[in-house]
Amino acid sequence: MPIKQDPKFDALFKAVLSLESIEECYAFFDDICTIGEVSDMRDRLEVAKYLIEGMTYEQIEGKTKMSSATISRINRCIQYGPGGYKMAVERTK
Repeated sequence: MPIKQDPKFDALFKAVLSLESIEECYAFFDDICTIGEVSDMRDRLEVAKYLIEGMTYEQIEGKTKMSSATISRINRCIQYGPGGYKMAVERTK
């Protein structure tokens, strides 16, 4: 289910877009998320990068220890979602 546009989400995303350095990102995400939540986002982005590069589920499982179910969910987002993973991976190459 996609995130529905909402003023509270707008405020969150504007806050993220206002960050100007990696150090500011560390400070913000350290305050707003648990280490587990940030680690999950980091790991999902890594899996997305590997999928976009053409790695197989088995290769990704071996590198990341992520379950095939999680890899499959990320792959569905890449294939059928609004394009956020592809955009982020492409822009950070």
